[in-house]
Amino acid sequence: MAKRAQTTRVGISDVAAKAGVSLATVSRVMNGNLSVDPQIATRVRATATELKYQPNPTGRNLARGKTDTVGVVVPDLGNPTFQSVLRGVSRAAALDGYRVLIADSSEVSSEESILASEARRRCDGVVLCAPRMSPAELEELAPSLYPMVLVNRTTDATSSPSVIVDYGKGIQDLAAHLMELGHTRLAYVAGPESSASNGLRLAGLATFREANPSIEIQVLPNGSTFEDGYNSAAAVLDSGATGIMAFNDLTAMGLLSNLNERGIRVPAELSVTGFDDIPFARYTTPALTTADVPIVEVGEQAWRQMRDLLNSPEGNDAGASTPEGVTRTFSPSLVVRGSTAAPASKAQ
Repeated sequence: MAKRAQTTRVGISDVAAKAGVSLATVSRVMNGNLSVDPQIATRVRATATELKYQPNPTGRNLARGKTDTVGVVVPDLGNPTFQSVLRGVSRAAALDGYRVLIADSSEVSSEESILASEARRRCDGVVLCAPRMSPAELEELAPSLYPMVLVNRTTDATSSPSVIVDYGKGIQDLAAHLMELGHTRLAYVAGPESSASNGLRLAGLATFREANPSIEIQVLPNGSTFEDGYNSAAAVLDSGATGIMAFNDLTAMGLLSNLNERGIRVPAELSVTGFDDIPFARYTTPALTTADVPIVEVGEQAWRQMRDLLNSPEGNDAGASTPEGVTRTFSPSLVVRGSTAAPASKAQ
């Protein structure tokens, strides 16, 4: 019987010997450490390619205490906005050799802390996207999650960076647009009470109301889904408002659907706006006026903040100083489409 040819796996010592460097230098180059002289790093990588050296990811991660994975916790994966955040995080992380572990709390705030803690045990860091937990819960949990990046929340419990969307400005721009069209009775179909971005919208409307006391603004409690928007139609019509600002595009679409079934013409009888400018917003009938949020960029920025934390010398020290750019703010931009027009009394 012919003897099976034995293959010897090329190891880090083979690369070090052929490149004429130490084992530590090869290890630093393979792990992406930028402290190695560029010419030496190029030689090591060329040698590794020549020898067809493949690092052992399990052994490398154990040695570094790393998984090359980050966890992302979102409140609702069915919402295209959070899907876009995930797309931004995962694409940017992949370019740096990281994978993403996703956890969906299904809008149940009590699940968030459990999911976030579990994700942190399995990953090198956690991105908390629009967490629904209370400020007190977040303050208590934050130190155990570090390194952590927050999307649309902040905390003083650690030096964790945040990526924020200026929802207050966005809702004021929508209210101003409706006012300029001639609407004096507005209604805001609110999002979940636990949503921080809903709180920012409410604060923005309070500021707008102070600056424009002649404009009436009613707040109609609601939620964040298409179904919530659909079910808000009765309250919207009972409000007597002619300009409606929905919490997000999904609820605006649900509202449009119900209004269409009732024979209410938009925008001839009622103007409706959304928020976020998800991909479907321009294809509704009529096309939805909304506030565009560069949400994929928000996800990319969240990853950059996380990468800076992971690469900082202090790494996993919750008391360490943060990288520059602790909070990055994105401003929405008004997108006017066919769902808004002058009220009937002005148009005639």
